[in-house]
Amino acid sequence: MKVLTACCLFSLCLLFSFKEPRISDGRTLLKNPLLGAWLSEKAQQQHLLLFTNRHYSYTVYDKTGKKFYHTEGGTYQFDGTKLSTRLEFNSSDPKGMGKESLLNAQVAAKQLQLNWPVEGTNWKRIDEAGGPLNATWRITGREQQGTMNTIQPSARKTIKLLTAKRFQWAAINTATGEFFGTGGGTYTFKDGVYTEHIDFFSRDSSRVGMSLSFEGQVQEANWHHRGKSSKGDPIYEIWSKED
Repeated sequence: MKVLTACCLFSLCLLFSFKEPRISDGRTLLKNPLLGAWLSEKAQQQHLLLFTNRHYSYTVYDKTGKKFYHTEGGTYQFDGTKLSTRLEFNSSDPKGMGKESLLNAQVAAKQLQLNWPVEGTNWKRIDEAGGPLNATWRITGREQQGTMNTIQPSARKTIKLLTAKRFQWAAINTATGEFFGTGGGTYTFKDGVYTEHIDFFSRDSSRVGMSLSFEGQVQEANWHHRGKSSKGDPIYEIWSKED
C-alpha cells in the first residue's frame, strides 16, 4: 500500500464514509490497532483517549479531586502511521469545531506513540476493543409519559462512545460548536445489566464515584436502556449505532 500524502489524508478526512478504519501490512487488511482506550497520567491529571470504529474522544480530568478540565472529539482515520482527525466538539473552544489535524502515530505492543497534546506524551493501553456495546451510539428515542418519542438526526445530539470497558457521553451541536456537557468512566455489561462507574462529570462533580445500573438489551443496531438517571429520575432510552 502506497504511503498516503498529507494532502490525500485531509481529503479523506472530509469524506468519512468508511465503516471501520483498517490498515495494511502489505498483504492483508488488519483491524485498526487504535481501537480501545489509552491513558496518560501527569501529576494528578488523567488524559484519556477513546477510539471506536469511526470516532475518538480526548478528555482531561482529575478523578481523585473530582475535577473536569477539558474534552474534545470527532471523527478520525488511521493508516498505521498517520492519524487524521476532524473535530465535532471542543469544550474549551467552540470555534475549533471542524478543525482538521494530521499527527504521526504508531502502536507498539501496549504503547501508543503519539506526541499529542504535547511532545513527550506517553500513552498506555488500558482497554482493548470488543464486546456488544463497543461502538459510538446516538440517542434516538426517549420515553415520556409512557410514550416512546423518536429523536430525529440533527446537528444537536447526544452521543456515547464505548470501548470494551470505558464509556463517555457528550451532548453537542456539530453545526454551532456548542458543548452542553459530558461524563464518563468505566462500565460493565453482563446478564442484561449495564452498570456505569462515573470518573468525571462536567456538570456536577458530586456525581464522580457514583455507580448507576440499568437494564440493557442490544437488538441489532439499537441499544435499549432502562433505569434511573444520576438524578434518580426514571428513564427509558433507545440508542442507535453511529458507526
